[in-house]
Amino acid sequence: MENPLSQDLEHILDHTKNLWEELRGKQIFITGGTGFFGCWFLETFIWANRKFKLGAKTVVLTRDYKRFQKKAPHLAESPEIKFHIGDVRDFVFPEGEFPYIIHAAATSAEATFKGEDELEKLDTVVRGTKHTLDFALHCKAKKFLFTSSGAVYGTQPYHLTHIPEDYVGAPLLSELSSVWGEAKRVAEFLCTYYFKKYGIETKVARCFSFVGPCLQLDIHYAIGNFIRDAMKGGPIEIKGDGTPLRSYLYAADLMIWLWTILFKGKACFPYNVGSEREISIEELANLVAKCAGYPIEIRKDKKSDFDKPPSRYIPSTKRAQQELGLKETFTLEEAIKKTFIYYKESNAKVKVEDGEEV
Repeated sequence: MENPLSQDLEHILDHTKNLWEELRGKQIFITGGTGFFGCWFLETFIWANRKFKLGAKTVVLTRDYKRFQKKAPHLAESPEIKFHIGDVRDFVFPEGEFPYIIHAAATSAEATFKGEDELEKLDTVVRGTKHTLDFALHCKAKKFLFTSSGAVYGTQPYHLTHIPEDYVGAPLLSELSSVWGEAKRVAEFLCTYYFKKYGIETKVARCFSFVGPCLQLDIHYAIGNFIRDAMKGGPIEIKGDGTPLRSYLYAADLMIWLWTILFKGKACFPYNVGSEREISIEELANLVAKCAGYPIEIRKDKKSDFDKPPSRYIPSTKRAQQELGLKETFTLEEAIKKTFIYYKESNAKVKVEDGEEV
């Protein structure tokens, strides 16, 4: 059976073909390998490994192999991938040399949606990052990619249309919802510490918002909810007044950017990863309806409050563009249409999957 992501995977390799030779005969260790980012990392690794005959291997940390096997059997059964059972905070170090580590583990998006306790989330991110860095030191890793978040900046000022990496801001410590951004800030500090103390080349990717195949559709991602609603025939439900401003990068571009940052990015030199194209949530709902190709009703919970500026969560990606030559290769319209096609052609279920991200 042909991989439904084959066109995207070929596209990714077309834009990263000069990177992969570095992996020949090597091993990668991945945390968070069973979530949205993780599945795409594994798909691209397998595709590159086979196309370029790299003879590389990946070891993936997971708490529940059987759950992932049910979610993505073709990945779980791949001969290039081994699974290491454990929690990111205290896993037993696997044997062998791992020159490259991708640390994408966090509390799962589904756990966040279900209201996971803030201290549990903080502990998983901070202690999990330190333990994974300790493993990097133990196995003499050369390059370490940490997937951080745009949440480290705190609330983006409305007048700042695109937030740059050198913006000096932070989450509000008086809000429990700040735990994600604050945990990622501490984790970034740990990356800096291990680079300056021990020389591990820690690469930091501050990730914003994304869309594409494998994105969970029934949790707190507006674009996923809208695609789910549209696939069910509508109505598309907007939770709120629709004024917040967001941007979305397609998953294939996400992989081009993250693999490039791992191999070519500067150590402890954070890169924003995301799209610069601004769109309001209400405009996004209308765009999803348009991309669906048939009439869909759109409902909004609240009337817009034009007396206050809308919230904004949009990166400046000039650093990634100028330093690494990265760019968006898919428009948002293309990204949404490709996501629709994936779910229709692969008969993927439009519901929360039994998956995890740690």
